[in-house]
Amino acid sequence: MMRALMIQGAGSNVGKSMLVAGLARAFLRRGLTVRPFKPQNMSNNAAVTADGGEIGRAQALQALACGVEPMVDMNPVLLKPETETGAQVVVQGRRVATVRARDYAALKPTLMAPVLESFRRLGGEADLVLVEGAGSPAEVNLRAGDIANMGFARAAGVPVLLVGDIDRGGVIAQIVGTRAVLDPEDADLICGFAINKFRGDPALFEDGYRLIEEKAGWRGFGVVPWFEGAGRLPAEDALDLRSASGEGGFHVVCPVLSRIANFDDLDPLGLEPGVRLTMVRAGHPLPGDADLVILPGTKSTRGDLAFFCAQGWDIDLAAHVRRGGRVLGLCGGYQMLGRRIVDAEGLEGTPGETEGLGLLDIVTEMVPEKRLTRVRATHVPTGAGFSGYEIHIGRSDGPDRARPFAMVDGRPEGAISGDGRIMGSYLHGLFAEDGFRAAFLQGLGGVASGLSHGAAVEAALDDLAAHLEAHMDVDGLLEMARPVPG
Repeated sequence: MMRALMIQGAGSNVGKSMLVAGLARAFLRRGLTVRPFKPQNMSNNAAVTADGGEIGRAQALQALACGVEPMVDMNPVLLKPETETGAQVVVQGRRVATVRARDYAALKPTLMAPVLESFRRLGGEADLVLVEGAGSPAEVNLRAGDIANMGFARAAGVPVLLVGDIDRGGVIAQIVGTRAVLDPEDADLICGFAINKFRGDPALFEDGYRLIEEKAGWRGFGVVPWFEGAGRLPAEDALDLRSASGEGGFHVVCPVLSRIANFDDLDPLGLEPGVRLTMVRAGHPLPGDADLVILPGTKSTRGDLAFFCAQGWDIDLAAHVRRGGRVLGLCGGYQMLGRRIVDAEGLEGTPGETEGLGLLDIVTEMVPEKRLTRVRATHVPTGAGFSGYEIHIGRSDGPDRARPFAMVDGRPEGAISGDGRIMGSYLHGLFAEDGFRAAFLQGLGGVASGLSHGAAVEAALDDLAAHLEAHMDVDGLLEMARPVPG
């Protein structure tokens, strides 16, 4: 019989995803078969599974920590925000609807069944399932119909570790306050707490730690210092995006769009010693010394094109091109580079069409069919092979497609301008391939690549596991995990 343990946060962004990944690797190294599970995730950073479904990118990283392929059952409900008030709903890897936030509450009761189905199916092949909550159980106004936190824990009978983020301040109130507002039956499922992101000497928090134990009546499982290797692992949330600290001479610039998606495409570039990666936030200009500007994926192409122009980035990009700079558009960024984007059915918002940036001679038409697939491709300019994935709606065509970015199973993919400086592709994950990344950078500016990205991520996961072993009662957590009927 499998055992399960759920990690919930006293607030959002307390580090739940990273703790699950690190604990998964720690338990894997102890010889256990481990699987990650997140009932409901809200993220535009998605991964494509081998069977053509999509899940949150954080669960794909957690699967890597477990030494297994990502599966749709690891994240049965994925919400992908398209506007401030609406999101695409993906259930067991497939899009089922686009709903407004106020209407999602009516849909939630129908989602517990597939959530529990995925959980039990996943548990059938594991000794231990590590479950990640979403947001905070302290949001008791959202408790009715909940599938992400205590609603799931109660339905599945899974014990909970509550995590507080001391870096934000007020961690005592985070933990004790959560205890105060929870329904007593929900509170009974919490078997302990942990403190995350501590800076300095953890011994200085001993009095506070004991106070939490006394006030909440829960056992403490450790104070985890800030993990300095976090930057070597993919960020889950766009709020976590930061410029790399590299001092390389080749400057890559990426604007942070309001609905930026699949931004982990940039992670391997950020780790390259010869590359300096700058993520540009709203209100700041694109740096004039950029060698390459990357327009990333987005969940709302026309909406983010308007956002892009509102920042004045269209003017900055035009100046970059006049100076001889290069541009790469990925997925939605590729669509933005064209002459026009047509969405007659309003698949990403209000029906209509928008004039593009006009740097590639293509037109994109949004279509209902969503393409979700892993591919093996060959980069046409360099001949370098790479693995990637597609996750998009929309078809792009036009004269610049005669110069494809890549070939996939004998078909042309993407487009390149006549002068070779503007490139676009629907393929994500391409820079994770060391050989392609080295050839691409060499072709653009003679940058030598000295990075094995896969090895760097594996080493970071091992370091994270060791970090948690040193600062948490990992044996106690395993004892806390409760057997769950299949």
